[in-house]
Amino acid sequence: MLSTSEIIGNIKKDEFVEYKKLCKLLKLSKKSDKERLNIALEALEKLEIIKKNDRNEFENIKDINHISAKIRCSSKGYCFAVREDSNEDIYIKENLLNCAWNGDKVLVRITKEGIRRRSPEGIVDCILERENRILLAKVELINNNIYGVPIDDRILAKIKLPIKDKKYLYDLEQKNIVKVEIDRFPLGQEEGLGHVIKELKLNDTEDNDNEFVLSKNNLNINYKKLNLEINAPEMRERLDLTTKNTFMFKSWNNKNSPLLPLFQIEKFKDKSSKLWIHVNNISERINFNSKNITDYFIDNYESFPLKDIWQNYLDQKILDISEFKVGKKNDAISLCLTLSKNKQIIDWSFHLTSVKCSAIINNKYLEAINKRKTKLTTQIIQPIQDFVEEIKLIIDLSMKFCKDQIKKGKYEISKETNNIRNLYEFYCHKPCDYSNDYFEPLNLLDAQTFISPLLFEADSIWYEHSKNYNIKNVSYRTNNLEYLNVNDLIKQSQLINSNFELNEEGNLSFDSLFKQCKDENNRRILNKYLTNNLKNNKANIYQGSDFKDSNDSANAPWTLPSIDFINLINQYNILLMFTKAKYSKGDSKNINILEKNSWENVKWNLFNANSLKISNLLFNSSIIEKYNSYKTKSKSYLSTFITIKKIREAEKLIDKKFQGLIISVQSYGFFVELPEIFVEGLVHVSTLNDDWYEYRSRQNLLIGRKSKKTFRVGDLIDIRISKVDILKYQIDLEIINE
Repeated sequence: MLSTSEIIGNIKKDEFVEYKKLCKLLKLSKKSDKERLNIALEALEKLEIIKKNDRNEFENIKDINHISAKIRCSSKGYCFAVREDSNEDIYIKENLLNCAWNGDKVLVRITKEGIRRRSPEGIVDCILERENRILLAKVELINNNIYGVPIDDRILAKIKLPIKDKKYLYDLEQKNIVKVEIDRFPLGQEEGLGHVIKELKLNDTEDNDNEFVLSKNNLNINYKKLNLEINAPEMRERLDLTTKNTFMFKSWNNKNSPLLPLFQIEKFKDKSSKLWIHVNNISERINFNSKNITDYFIDNYESFPLKDIWQNYLDQKILDISEFKVGKKNDAISLCLTLSKNKQIIDWSFHLTSVKCSAIINNKYLEAINKRKTKLTTQIIQPIQDFVEEIKLIIDLSMKFCKDQIKKGKYEISKETNNIRNLYEFYCHKPCDYSNDYFEPLNLLDAQTFISPLLFEADSIWYEHSKNYNIKNVSYRTNNLEYLNVNDLIKQSQLINSNFELNEEGNLSFDSLFKQCKDENNRRILNKYLTNNLKNNKANIYQGSDFKDSNDSANAPWTLPSIDFINLINQYNILLMFTKAKYSKGDSKNINILEKNSWENVKWNLFNANSLKISNLLFNSSIIEKYNSYKTKSKSYLSTFITIKKIREAEKLIDKKFQGLIISVQSYGFFVELPEIFVEGLVHVSTLNDDWYEYRSRQNLLIGRKSKKTFRVGDLIDIRISKVDILKYQIDLEIINE
């Protein structure tokens, strides 16, 4: 389905594009598709977003009056356009949405400037891209017509269904939700049309939970129609390191989980050392010259776990041939770090290598290595006994890197404990997830946590290397946590006592706050607050003048190419330096452009236009924008799937008694975390029938008028589960009054 965003994206500013060429760029050949394009072009002309000349050529003239944004609606009907430039959100009245839905990308025109504390107001002029192609809905009979009513109450529309879909009428006992495919979106006075493609019964079975949550988050997995064309790596000179010991640190158990790199350590007599990071050589095996290479990645940018397997964004065939297996030789792209005796990085170089995995270090091995030597631990580590000293060196180095990164301003936030067996894969640490503004602490029960500090350095090195060579990268720059109001947090949560030191500005820093929160329950509350309020980082393309600050720091991930599209294309540009770059000019000596500081001696362009043709295709702002959107949806899927599994567990515990921890207090009640399954339920103020309770916003607590009994964050109270609603992800709790 062609989107307005794709049409505008192929019509450039200050450059006319011919109609026939536009059809070719959009891959339109059918008469019906061209008719739809003509309607869209005419509408865009009237909105003064594009213009056409006498030669039937089009130019993009979108002016400053139109702002690109995404629609965000609340369940109460309030709608805002969230700007891409992070400026103030624009309030959109429901009648000015022009049929835009929650999540849609739109062009907005401001009709009233914001004053004082009021947001600016605007109108949606054009829907660029639809977020929802498939809806989860209840089938209902309204005025003798069949409709799909979205269960997401932020979507302010209903979809008319054919009469044959009457058989799916919603049954409260069965909780039979349906997936509705949109055939026509609402337009003006015309209703939206669609049809049911699948029924999901959620009453007392978990079989449909995975598909339900995927659809809820607009991750509609249609197994790929296109296959990646695979190349055999070219026969070029590689450094043979197959006689060296290399190790993989792995926690994931599923057979088709993403591929992980290998680590190799060499220690010298002067106490200096070298760390080698060997990365799966995926970019060299993909035929990026394939005509449909970008089409393969549409709605398919990242690997993430499903119920029993992983949804991988790459073909299994390419994963199989790129995987490092114990005792098997394979090709890699490697980074060698030279370290001082104080474990500081003093030099680096990239290499094409051949390697062989010596051992996979799982959680069991890691825990045994770090325990006191006993008969049992000796027995456990027997298979890797010859490698223990090298493994310990890698672990020590990871711990040192982690400490240094925290000193530079990074924060650690612990992941909540998981006691639900079938969520194991979801809780394993995902290495180097830069979309988060924090680190997970090193954990001897999760070997993959020891990967991130090492890969963090490798990814920041590629950022620096590509920056100095004026090569495109896609990278993440982390936000400073100070954008969160610490004083507000203290007021809301009452986490710490009054005996703390303020900084020169009279505020409490996050560093100080973490140190003050020594109580385990307080730390859990703080972690929940932070994870709920931290911004998600977005990946962006950087090159040349985009690097405004020569001292800036960021990470351009390339070390996990089987995890997502960003790692893959950054790795592709590293490969280009081996295969397409010009190593010398004229009489100048050959320079190893893959070494640290080599850029200081290079005064020529490394690549010609032809060499960068594929790179420019992959490093496309429209594609990266879609990647960021996909990343947000996949994170939401993971969070929602964990929640629904916890609610399923809570469903088995209805009427049982617990002692829970109050996590947050609102005017309508307070949320309590249940022990063991670590899920929150609501005690609604209407169930507190022993008194009339008032909400005091300054103290952030509920207090009884007569009894003066209070409920505040951090209190432990006795509760029972009274009701569970799977569709709303809601647990209702009641206090037990002895």
